[in-house]
Amino acid sequence: MSENNGILELIEMLYTMISEAWGVPLGNDKCLVDRDKALDLIDEIKAQLPAEMAEAKRLVSARDEFISNAKREAESVRKMAEERSRKMVEDQEVIRMAKTKADEMIANAESKSRELRRVANEYVDEALHGAEESVAAALDVVRQSRSRFRSASANFNGQQPQQPQPPQQPPKAPQPQKSSQPMPGQQTE
Repeated sequence: MSENNGILELIEMLYTMISEAWGVPLGNDKCLVDRDKALDLIDEIKAQLPAEMAEAKRLVSARDEFISNAKREAESVRKMAEERSRKMVEDQEVIRMAKTKADEMIANAESKSRELRRVANEYVDEALHGAEESVAAALDVVRQSRSRFRSASANFNGQQPQQPQPPQQPPKAPQPQKSSQPMPGQQTE
């Protein structure tokens, strides 16, 4: 398999493989799938999921660095304004004007910082939401394909097919705690 295939493309390939597979006689919802090819696609999807997560982490890190730089810039502007105002102590009018200008610069810098933070947060939230949807869609397709594969395999071997389990809905917000559920394809002990 090519390393350049994205997760969605791999899922589409798996879907096509299953939808174009030969049907099993007397089993309209059953089909024969090349197990090795299907497992290769699933393995490649599993291998690329960490890369998607790494990209999301990189975006969060970039956002934090962006916010940190904006805060440093605002602090630098504030310090420069304070220093300027100290140097103009000679005349009250000059001091008043300097303080006014410094306050405007600080307010402007803080306003820019808030805007930059808001824009960065929206961008990262959208990127993470997109990644979350992609991962959830990929996982749902893999679970459905795996369930169909098990049913087809069980029917092909003359066993009673297992009842497919409904796909689980992805969580509303990402949880920082490690999940105790196994990845698709892992065996539990």
